Amino acid sequence: MLSPCDPQRAPAGDVSAALMMIDSRLKAVYDGRTGADPDQQALVDQFAASLGPEGVDDVLDGTCTLIYMFMQWLRMAYEDHDEDVIECVVPNFVASMRMMPRSVPPEVIPTMAGLLIAAGTGLSPNLWRQQYGDWTEAELTPLEATALLLAEHINRLTDDHDFATRLITKALSDSDDG
Repeated sequence: MLSPCDPQRAPAGDVSAALMMIDSRLKAVYDGRTGADPDQQALVDQFAASLGPEGVDDVLDGTCTLIYMFMQWLRMAYEDHDEDVIECVVPNFVASMRMMPRSVPPEVIPTMAGLLIAAGTGLSPNLWRQQYGDWTEAELTPLEATALLLAEHINRLTDDHDFATRLITKALSDSDDG
């Protein structure tokens, strides 16, 4: 019997748009920019405004799909070394989030950690979160930060600044071919 939070029941959302946003943020981090590039932020804001409510929901679902895919890759990578993904990822993730109080209010950190745990145990992060109602405004930036931190963690593990992006791009390409 399928769980109500089984990934097969979850909408994938707009994974390409979510990946574009995360990749843009990663490039800013790797280029050493500390603040948001005003031109880049204007483009992101313009893109978000063009989406409309359904488009924004699709990007939220796409971001959750990224989180799921990143956690599944990390789960397999850590299992190859006889380690547990939850034990290895979640404590460092929570510590990183706590160092970002302007972007990540402390009260949303448990929700973001829950998303990671859900994804790391094979559940859909967006369906898991949906049990508790609609996304709140306070959770939107932390959701993006969650995907960003996971992508950066994967890139650090592989010593390749583009690995996480290529991982998803390849998966999207493979799904289009199949």
